[in-house]
Amino acid sequence: MKKLLYPILAAALVLTGSSIARSQDQGQPSQPQPAGAEPQAQSSPDAAKPDVRINGKWHFVFDTEGGDREFEAEFTVDPDGNVTGTFGPSAVKGTFKDGHLSLLFETTSEEANETAPLHIDGKFDDKTTSLTGTWQFSSYDGAFKATHPDTAQPTQ
Repeated sequence: MKKLLYPILAAALVLTGSSIARSQDQGQPSQPQPAGAEPQAQSSPDAAKPDVRINGKWHFVFDTEGGDREFEAEFTVDPDGNVTGTFGPSAVKGTFKDGHLSLLFETTSEEANETAPLHIDGKFDDKTTSLTGTWQFSSYDGAFKATHPDTAQPTQ
């Protein structure tokens, strides 16, 4: 019986040691793999990284029949491309994928004395790091341009 037990124990130790070495090579905690088990696939570190080009504060200028209207906004993009944040006092919902911004959220225009959905559809320009596109609110619509506000402090 002892003659049979030693080879089985030795084989188990070899398998356990090789699975620990594999997991350490892959940067994982040491956990023994059952004999004959397939190693788990590693997810790419670049997978599920959000497109952060529009994260942060923005200054929007809407072109309207009555002249330019300016708004402040702040956005955050999650790994799935969902945008959240604020546009003036309103909570924002939308998407940003492949450089295309699409927002649709409820807001109130004090000037028009109306609450309605605001739809913003734009493209991010990598050269100028700005957004340009169109907006639509109730019966009003037009073009917009948005830039990151200048956060540089004056030198003394």
